[in-house]
Amino acid sequence: MKTGCQLFVRKDHKGCEVGFFLFFSLILSASFPLSVSFSDSLPPSFTPSSRFLSAREEMAVAEAQLYAKVSNKHRGRSTSALLEPLLAKGFPAHIAQKALVATGQKTIEDAVKWLHSHCNDPSLDDPIPQEYALYLCPTGRLHSRLQDFWKESKRQCGRNRAHEVFPHVTLCDFFPCEDQKVELLYDILKRVGDSFSQSFPPSISLTLHASPSYLGFFIDDSQAKVLKDFAMAFSSEASALADCHVKPSLKQFHLTLAHRFYPHHQKTLEQLAKCINPGEPCQWVVALYSRDMRFVHYQRLRALFQYKPQNIDELMINAGDLVYVDPTQQSDVSEGWVIGTSHRTGCRGFLPENYTERAHESDTWVRHREYVFDTASRSFSKAEKEPNVKLNGEAHNLSVSRSVTNALSLQNAALRRGVLVMRHGERVDQVFGKSWLQQCLTADGKYYRADLNFPSSLPRQKDSMKQFECDPPLSCCGVFQSRLIGEALLDQEVTVSYVYSSPALRCVQTAQHVLQGLKLNQKVRIRVEPGLFDWTKWEASRAIPDFMTVGELVEASYNIDTSYRANFPQSSLVPSESYEDYVSRSSAVIKQITTACPSKGVILIVGHGSSLASLTRALAGLPSRGSGDFAQMVRKIPSLGMCFCEEQEEENKWQMVNPPVKTLTHGANAAFNWRNTILED
Repeated sequence: MKTGCQLFVRKDHKGCEVGFFLFFSLILSASFPLSVSFSDSLPPSFTPSSRFLSAREEMAVAEAQLYAKVSNKHRGRSTSALLEPLLAKGFPAHIAQKALVATGQKTIEDAVKWLHSHCNDPSLDDPIPQEYALYLCPTGRLHSRLQDFWKESKRQCGRNRAHEVFPHVTLCDFFPCEDQKVELLYDILKRVGDSFSQSFPPSISLTLHASPSYLGFFIDDSQAKVLKDFAMAFSSEASALADCHVKPSLKQFHLTLAHRFYPHHQKTLEQLAKCINPGEPCQWVVALYSRDMRFVHYQRLRALFQYKPQNIDELMINAGDLVYVDPTQQSDVSEGWVIGTSHRTGCRGFLPENYTERAHESDTWVRHREYVFDTASRSFSKAEKEPNVKLNGEAHNLSVSRSVTNALSLQNAALRRGVLVMRHGERVDQVFGKSWLQQCLTADGKYYRADLNFPSSLPRQKDSMKQFECDPPLSCCGVFQSRLIGEALLDQEVTVSYVYSSPALRCVQTAQHVLQGLKLNQKVRIRVEPGLFDWTKWEASRAIPDFMTVGELVEASYNIDTSYRANFPQSSLVPSESYEDYVSRSSAVIKQITTACPSKGVILIVGHGSSLASLTRALAGLPSRGSGDFAQMVRKIPSLGMCFCEEQEEENKWQMVNPPVKTLTHGANAAFNWRNTILED
């Protein structure tokens, strides 16, 4: 096997060059023995500790000595029983051990599958260990109630820090452990668990605690003392026998429900948390988890679709794959792309961002061994008498389910208005570039359709068609997208009472076709509001575009409300406005719109990518982002991206919740010339 490193350069849609180091491997042997070092292929972000940089011969000797010391293997399985078959296949000991650890040391088959999927992983030979943590986790009905809370709190209030990890109580924070010593941790967990099996509380008392940024259950002090003693015992033995620096958790033991949420969501989260009965039957399990310490501060994405690379510097992903993304490395990447490292293969490359969704931090963790405290006879006897029903394959307690349902119905009854802010559909210059109009004009200046994704026709304007260069229309795909969103809103029985649009033609067209999908194009008219136009520093750095007038839009058969008087006339827009002025304008216009629309129903606002944050954050009372963060955020908003705010009648406040319909994801489709492709030699 031969390894190497090469710099590749790709150009984004604006012609900017983006450099990328691609690590690759050429397999020269079909038998797949991993016997050659990958140490020359370390990615730039790796900074392994000097304690792991000894010569490979010394490492092999040390490993052999350590394996010889391991005794009392978990469930009668010795390290050699799992390791020897891998060594017989030609895998070096330290790489085989890495595969076993990465799969939780469960089966040989899992380890072999991991090794084959990581055959091109440039970091395969790195001696960087995994990090481990010891968690106390609830199971049974309490766990189901907590998962219900997780799901509903995310739906109503959006993600917070607690959603990154499953329900747990931290016994020992993350600590590194060398691969060859992990079996010792398994033995220590079992030994310490056995010694505490009789003193472990038959049930754990949980008390709800809330603050403006934290919500969770605190554990009773007397029971917490037993848990702290358990953590101390594990820490002490792990430090002595496995040479690990383990830090037990000695603070107030707690089970987090929500963390780092917006203060105005506190009341909603508390109401949901009060529906959880902390006395639900529960069996507690102490579990050992590991994570890859190289990617602790990375974002995690989950692939929604398969992507096959079109270029050598792109990453192959399958649906369900998890990808690590370093946010600090994305500033120079082409729009719509990210640089990621595959959790499944270890390979690194470009991938389309709209093929992914955000994943949770714990999705990439490995569960190793666990110790179950058998307290069922003490804590389940009374609770088992509660009637259960099966919902979606899970057991639910009827009394708790009813309380959750009642609380949610009361909250839904309090909702009176909604604001759905939507970015316009695909614009024609987004596909064909700034010179799209030149591609569609004949020698005498008439428009013709050069590609099926060009508009079938352009609306008439009083002046030259060159005005469309600064005010481009939707592509045909953009029209279809917009109508599809309207149909989805109709399926969800969303009642749209008012529609506002930026004066940009692409926004007016989007609003028109969304209303057609909703079958409201004859009932609800579009209010054109210049105050909803994009940040002029981006779209109008030299001059404000000469938008179509209301009369021209009506003549072109757009369903415009001619009686509407704008809050911000077009003459009030100035080129290259400051970020502070744009934020102020957005805040003023959203307040004026909501004040002018008092009746129930949804206010649909069709604007630009910047509108999603500038309008909804102002409406929800959240501070504006810094201009740099704002620009990075807007780059990630796709065509017809949406944000939704609901008003709470009892508080007269707005909060952001999930939009009523799912997002729309689609891939690029390049121009196809059959003659050049099929007939070309």
